Amino acid sequence: MATVETLYLPHYPDYPIYISFFKNVSNAPFLRQQLLEANTAFEYAFLDATMILSPRHLYAATFRALNDAVHTRLKSRNIHSELVFSLSPNNNIADAYRRFGIQDSTTSLLAVKIPLSNHDITAESVSKHLGGAVEGESVAFGEEALAGVTDLKALRKVYKLDSGNKGGGGKKGKKGAEVVVNGNGVGSGKDERAEMEGVILGIMALKGT
Repeated sequence: MATVETLYLPHYPDYPIYISFFKNVSNAPFLRQQLLEANTAFEYAFLDATMILSPRHLYAATFRALNDAVHTRLKSRNIHSELVFSLSPNNNIADAYRRFGIQDSTTSLLAVKIPLSNHDITAESVSKHLGGAVEGESVAFGEEALAGVTDLKALRKVYKLDSGNKGGGGKKGKKGAEVVVNGNGVGSGKDERAEMEGVILGIMALKGT
């Protein structure tokens, strides 16, 4: 059995969202192949957890995917692929999967299940399925778990955050917004992550507007 967090977003209390986090995953190629083969038993958003900065980062993408599904505005195949797409700063779905989705090399994995109208899917059924399908260590999802695996350098690159090269200055983001994170180029722990989070959530919100 896997540890599963059940999330209800305030605007959509009728839609449970099931989240599981795994470390030391050893069968990512198998899991990725199930997605490529469109195996209905594996209808999840499988995310490389190194590309998730915080729970709020994931929740923002989840809200956008669920909101678009409810209003029939999906740009991808289903709500799970839409969640992956919602994390991306651009409108390239293939790039979103390459940057945020599970890869053969993935060892830290987030699995998100949004059953929408299928009320037979429960936290218990998700826990049982993932517990048998994922070869890895199931751990509680949260700030602490992510802090140990997030690749801050990769996130800065993907979201085009200015790492603060000597001389300062910002980088122009979407719609001319200036994006500057940690202007002195030196890591500052929780403050840096909080600053990055604010900018990343803003970039995600602007996409497609």
